[in-house]
Amino acid sequence: MKSPTVARWELLLRVTQWKSAQQIDVKTAAKALGITTNHWHQLMSDRRALTDENFHALLKLFGIAAADNEERQLLESLRADARERGWWMDFSALFDAETLRLFGLEHGAKTIQSYEGLIVPGLLQTVDYARAIMDSDIARIRPVDADLYIEARMKRQERLGGDDPLELTALIHEAALHQLTGSPAVMAGQLRHLNNMTRHETIDIRIVPFTAPIRPILSGSPFHIIHFASSMLPSLAWHESVATRGDHRRRLPGTRAADPVRPATRPGVELRGVLGLDPASRR
Repeated sequence: MKSPTVARWELLLRVTQWKSAQQIDVKTAAKALGITTNHWHQLMSDRRALTDENFHALLKLFGIAAADNEERQLLESLRADARERGWWMDFSALFDAETLRLFGLEHGAKTIQSYEGLIVPGLLQTVDYARAIMDSDIARIRPVDADLYIEARMKRQERLGGDDPLELTALIHEAALHQLTGSPAVMAGQLRHLNNMTRHETIDIRIVPFTAPIRPILSGSPFHIIHFASSMLPSLAWHESVATRGDHRRRLPGTRAADPVRPATRPGVELRGVLGLDPASRR
């Protein structure tokens, strides 16, 4: 799925790759664009926009200005995608830049593996469950903004459907299934929704039972491992805590991020057993 956030990231990575391959230093690159070295660093860190003049100067610098050059066509395509407006920007008054960036990365991802301890992940929440969280004391959200937060959350969930659905592996601690959020009716609806979501081929819900051995992964804050379709983009880990929030970009090992807890988890299809339902029943 195309995402301006992901397209802009890949564009800058490719520009950096071309610069390194041709052994062009920062001063030379900045001079070719008619900008300062500080301006160059801001462009490459996505803190300033790449203008048409900057872009065409880069193509000339790299020797790929010819209209029929395949690399130029790829860079132009990425730049066109990067200049689009993501739906998440409609909520820029509600969320900070880091959260908006997470939404952009999420929208352009191929696969996400996530862990939540005490609540159901946002991508799998019902409207009523989300509203119960918004109404709680821990949310610290103005009641007047609750509907907009829920709207944004439901908009994120659209990525789970369509012609190119996001592949999601969600690790949820069993505590989240027993913790009363809202009312019994709200929880019943949320648990039915989780059960229904296990029927999607691209969604794998795994429950970490109370009996799971204690491991660092189970005692930490929520995190997400995000993978992308382009081989140019490394997988990244997004971590959330009271003190920090953001991504850690690096080439992650080929093993699945959930492996450290998978031996102690139950496959999503067994979620019905956790809910006290007959695993053979599909109604």
